[in-house]
Amino acid sequence: MNILREVLKNEVYPALGCTEPVSIAYACAMAGKLVKNKNIDDISIEITLDPGTYKNGYAVNLPNTNNKKGNYLAAGLGFLISKPELRYKIFSNADETMIKKAEKMIKQGRIKIEIDYTKKEIFVEVEIKNKKEKSVCILSHTHFDVSLLSYNDKILKSRKKSTNKEMNYREFLKNLKLSELIEIADKASYKDLSYIEEGINMNLKIAEEGLKLDKTGKILKKIYDNSELYSKAKIVCSAATDARMYGLPMPVMSSGQSGNQGVVAILLPYLYGAHKKIDKKKIIKSIALAHLINSYIKTYLGELSPICGCAVSSGVGAACAIVYQEEPKSIKKIENAAKNVIADIGGMFCDGAKESCALKVASSCDSAIRSAMLAINNWATSPLEGFSEVSLENTIKNLARLSIVGMSSVDSIIIDTMSKKYN
Repeated sequence: MNILREVLKNEVYPALGCTEPVSIAYACAMAGKLVKNKNIDDISIEITLDPGTYKNGYAVNLPNTNNKKGNYLAAGLGFLISKPELRYKIFSNADETMIKKAEKMIKQGRIKIEIDYTKKEIFVEVEIKNKKEKSVCILSHTHFDVSLLSYNDKILKSRKKSTNKEMNYREFLKNLKLSELIEIADKASYKDLSYIEEGINMNLKIAEEGLKLDKTGKILKKIYDNSELYSKAKIVCSAATDARMYGLPMPVMSSGQSGNQGVVAILLPYLYGAHKKIDKKKIIKSIALAHLINSYIKTYLGELSPICGCAVSSGVGAACAIVYQEEPKSIKKIENAAKNVIADIGGMFCDGAKESCALKVASSCDSAIRSAMLAINNWATSPLEGFSEVSLENTIKNLARLSIVGMSSVDSIIIDTMSKKYN
């Protein structure tokens, strides 16, 4: 199995807007495309979401909507657009007429959303009904993985997790050692490296646009000296996050199915390597390693963990990539960089996708560079401290236990807090 190719195919792709409301819109588009009578006065849409998807879509701006937000609008637009083939570009078809229709549906109570707290992975169930028709679409495990599609109770597509061959790479990935991940990145093909380079250029472009906004990245640029690596990394990565969380209609190359994680995993190693004048091919290989480690950690934590993925998966991946650029054969130092990040910001919780994610991205960049520099200089957190262990694998297992068991009620508390602010 070409594990890097599988990770790139399934988890590293361009994303226009936050990926969770995109998945809601996609499911509504899948179900909506089957419905012949699309008169909004006859339509009702009932949606069930896992808590992570609900949380991330609750307060984030949607592209092409004049900075309007939320899961309900995403659902209405998905139904009205009804072009699931657009996938991550689905909001590119949004226009003012559709927005007004979607808002009318919301006002009339035609879109209802519930949260299923038993779901620990991505789960989106959409049921669209009118007087004579009913269509159902269920997504599970990934943002575009249709596990059930039906029209008037006739099953058009059905797939259980056990038969999902595309997901087998995750089990394979989960059983690899860090040394094997490094070797895979080191032997990456020209085709894979070229695709990774596309992600660098894509994310740099959206960062440039983000610096035009009066938000985190632009303000940090005023505060810091832009020529200094720490400052530039935080400025550029925050600006890219500002742009996509603000809803600018520009794609960002994701990592681990997350746009913000793609910003950290791709741009931070690139900026470090460019600053240090490291060989371009080695920089791109280091980003391949960052993608692999980001995905590897998420096989333990899950797709939408209560812990911030920019901190504990892409931040770790970026730190490892930086050490790889300096000392590609030093497995121990690469491992130490990962453990340093986890020891530093491992408890950073995720309170949904929104504009202030740029702050978490800045913190992730800061920790990743610092952790990498400490590891390069032979310093690492002691395995006797906190949930750090001798091996990276056991450290990640401890972190997963903290996230899955210790923080099991975090999402419900965050969602309850958010829901009291506005609907």
